[in-house]
Amino acid sequence: MIYLLLILMTILCSIGAIFLKKASGTVGIKELVKNMNLYIGGILYLIAIILNIYVLRYLDYSTVLPLASITYIWTVLLSCFFLKEKINKEKIIGLIGIVIGAILIAK
Repeated sequence: MIYLLLILMTILCSIGAIFLKKASGTVGIKELVKNMNLYIGGILYLIAIILNIYVLRYLDYSTVLPLASITYIWTVLLSCFFLKEKINKEKIIGLIGIVIGAILIAK
């Protein structure tokens, strides 16, 4: 159950980052403050932080922090889907490295 919360935390963090990226396209502070993407991204980050704190109650920090790198996997996939970014060979190799590292840390 706690690992599912950890995965949810990483997904929320990645989705939050997508919203913050969308907010970054605004010009000027006034427009940024009016942009709902800023608030949605911030709220998702806040929820992810709260989940992170909860997960740290049950798992070692030396386990949680490396497993949080799963966020990068979601980020690449979501940015490809929502931001139309390309996935190249280097990104795929990097993602494979993250998956291998996460598996090794989790054991």
